[in-house]
Amino acid sequence: MRTGGRGLGLALSCGVGWLSIGCGGGMPLLYPARTLPTGAVRASGGVSGNFAVGALGSDLEAARSHASGPADTYTRGALVAAAVAPGLAPFVAARVGIGERFEGGATYTGRGVRIDVRRSFDWNDVSLSIGVGATGAFYGNPDTATFPSLDLRDTHGYGADVPVLVGWQSAARIYMAWFGVRGGWDHTDVSPLTTEPFEVPGAPPMLSADRFYGGAVVGMAAGFRHLHAALELDAAYQTVHGSYGPVSATVQGISLAPAAALWWSF
Repeated sequence: MRTGGRGLGLALSCGVGWLSIGCGGGMPLLYPARTLPTGAVRASGGVSGNFAVGALGSDLEAARSHASGPADTYTRGALVAAAVAPGLAPFVAARVGIGERFEGGATYTGRGVRIDVRRSFDWNDVSLSIGVGATGAFYGNPDTATFPSLDLRDTHGYGADVPVLVGWQSAARIYMAWFGVRGGWDHTDVSPLTTEPFEVPGAPPMLSADRFYGGAVVGMAAGFRHLHAALELDAAYQTVHGSYGPVSATVQGISLAPAAALWWSF
């Protein structure tokens, strides 16, 4: 028990060290398909990224280059910056087996939190898990307001997602691999904005967006006994509809979210 306590403290210390890198980044799963045994705990610390590619990346760069240009161009980029949230972020998580092959977890990624529960169905070394998570985005790091005229420190929101994973682990749990699908929705508001012309005391949020997304997850981990290193990649196609002041827009495209972490289990 004392060894487990030292391990948890080490994992949390490593996670806290990442807290200053930003408030963007994805919300990775970074867990295998098989749930933890009853009472077992896994603490994780690492880093996650989120990259808007293709059309989403073009919308973002166009808005940054022409902040004083056409309102629809700026609005499209603002929706990507707030709802997709490209960037790097810390990853800190803790998971616990709660019995009957159920597992609960909590994740922090700099921009928001995720709380989830899932169940696995196991056949020898192969598992299928189904889960549901609730997410919340909250006011961000004061050093990350990098989008022109839009203060990303004022981001807040909520959402939900459903991941389904299939995975394999070696007999001694030295190697683990998993893949699956994940879909979800989230709502994001930014209020107030830092500049005119739309800021009015008591008015609704100046930017409001709803994002629907679906995609694939693939990951692997390797280690021995209590310590593992894990890698994961999420690829998602998403549609974001929202408004900046009186201007409405819809953006669609692909994001890539790689992540890496160290697991400490006890």
